[in-house]
Amino acid sequence: MWGDSAVSAVNETERLPAVLMARTRGDLRAHKYVHTRSKHQTLNKDPELATMSETTHGKVEDNPKILSGPVLTNSPNAVLSKTLLTRYNDLPLPADKILVTYIWIDGSGEHMRCKDRTITFIPKQPKDLPVWNFDGSSTGQADGHNSDTFLVPRALYKDPFRRGNHLLVMCDTYKYNMEPTKTNHRIKCQEAYDKCKDEEPWFGIEQEYILLDSDLRPFGWPPGGFPPPQGPYYCGVGANKVFARDLVEAHYRCCLYAGVPICGTNAEVMPSQWEFQVGPSVGVTAADDLWVARYILHRLAEEYGVIVTFDPKPVQDWNGSGAHTNFSTKKMREENGIIEIEKAIDKLSKVHMKHIKVYDPRGGKDNERRLTGLHETASINDFSAGVANRGSSIRIPRAVAEEKKGYLEDRRPASNCDPYAVCDALMRTCILNE
Repeated sequence: MWGDSAVSAVNETERLPAVLMARTRGDLRAHKYVHTRSKHQTLNKDPELATMSETTHGKVEDNPKILSGPVLTNSPNAVLSKTLLTRYNDLPLPADKILVTYIWIDGSGEHMRCKDRTITFIPKQPKDLPVWNFDGSSTGQADGHNSDTFLVPRALYKDPFRRGNHLLVMCDTYKYNMEPTKTNHRIKCQEAYDKCKDEEPWFGIEQEYILLDSDLRPFGWPPGGFPPPQGPYYCGVGANKVFARDLVEAHYRCCLYAGVPICGTNAEVMPSQWEFQVGPSVGVTAADDLWVARYILHRLAEEYGVIVTFDPKPVQDWNGSGAHTNFSTKKMREENGIIEIEKAIDKLSKVHMKHIKVYDPRGGKDNERRLTGLHETASINDFSAGVANRGSSIRIPRAVAEEKKGYLEDRRPASNCDPYAVCDALMRTCILNE
């Protein structure tokens, strides 16, 4: 079942120190669209999601997980000349040589790997590409004595870095015996979609992220200090309000070139925090699109010498980052679809904790730091829904309530969620009644 998908990280050094705050959430019962699970259904009583007893206030610089590896003391990528490569990009390649970048999710369930190969034809669909393999013992996906792990191509995109006929391909991963690896949630997502494709499930995902400098502080923040309080930065304009717009613009254009249906972007509430939106996409394709958009962002950040973190709460007392997921079915989009939306919300209210466990790669532990009831979040311990309420678990946009049709927004997924697991959970709960 999709509820059993908590995954451990590649190694313990990638875990953030807990920055947990006990908060009291305001009562949302005043609105007509409000569902609240009973108080006894809390994470504190779930042994898998037990909260730590004491609050730890960690500095951004002390969070090795943000970097997905050893802490850098500088950013060598930023020092390299970005113009030298153009001398070699102009080299003519043989017409029958196509470079393909295979992309996959590693054993952490949130970080990505890639490698390249040359083929001698232009594939028309993913299955035209050969199945490949890699050393799974170096990615947390296999033991050293039996390390070959297989890459199966699933979704093709144009390569915005090499251009021409060169390609990116999103893959899923399989063990030596061709059973899916622990972090391969795509296969179950595909199975769920195949069962309910007639319902035409659409997804639009709002991906928030934060840029860090080489010292692992939010990019542009004063050394050893903090910028003025949040307020002027959301959708801000001006050099004292937004940072790294060049990178964001480059990402937008690269995604459109690649074939990722990115539909918008904006500066977020915290300085150096941004968001882009992908979709609407149908079924499992939505998750393919988001993973490739993340890959493109990381690749661009290499060139700019900054670090992208999808950690949901890297800085205490500032807004965290989510991957708010907009979801609808054909019936929800039809006249009086609000009835179907309310039915879906009722179903979601009954399996709140089940969803929380798959909405970040550590079974809810990452979201504990983010879903506090503050900073435009609902409490992780309670389920709620409301019209235009960004402090609820599920938001019904005001236009949807007025038109009585459309979609719902699930605000619970963390920014580092696996969108395959999120889409799978929503389809199984709202459509397949699992």
